[in-house]
Amino acid sequence: MLNAKSNAMPKAIPNPIPPQLLPFMLRKPGLKRAWCALAGLAAFLTVVALHAAPAQALYRITNDRGGYVEEYKTKYKRIRDRGERVIIDGICNSACTLVFGIVPMNKICVTPRASLGFHQAYYDKAFTFGIKVTSSEGTSDLMSYYPRPVKDWISRNGGLTNEMKKIKNGTDMWKIVDPCPEEW
Repeated sequence: MLNAKSNAMPKAIPNPIPPQLLPFMLRKPGLKRAWCALAGLAAFLTVVALHAAPAQALYRITNDRGGYVEEYKTKYKRIRDRGERVIIDGICNSACTLVFGIVPMNKICVTPRASLGFHQAYYDKAFTFGIKVTSSEGTSDLMSYYPRPVKDWISRNGGLTNEMKKIKNGTDMWKIVDPCPEEW
């Protein structure tokens, strides 16, 4: 005869066995033990996975020549909202540089391979018969996102023009963004 008291689960621990399986499992004690072991293993693996997951993801920019401003705003807002860090490890030109106005500066760093390029915003050439036509309101919008150090560099270098103005790794760039620390 089965002793119900010895198979009862303590009241402080919720029963992991679905109630509809309980009558069947009580007739098969080995199955109940296996189910409990499986539930315990699942809980353990969940805890291990949570502790093993990286605290923050990284987004690496290596060869980004820009594109549509609105697409970059959306992309960088998602990166910011997820708390990701951004490593600029190569070219970041044009709309790519919006990263400085959307992602917090303490989440962005540059490697020795980084370079930044700034120019005026212009309309999509598909709508201007292949001619580069600048957009003063697009340029104003772009500038409104930049933090003070970016605006200061642009100002010291003659403002935004049609031509790309580049910053290579070094003291000018480090006035805008920090070099990447070893642990990133």
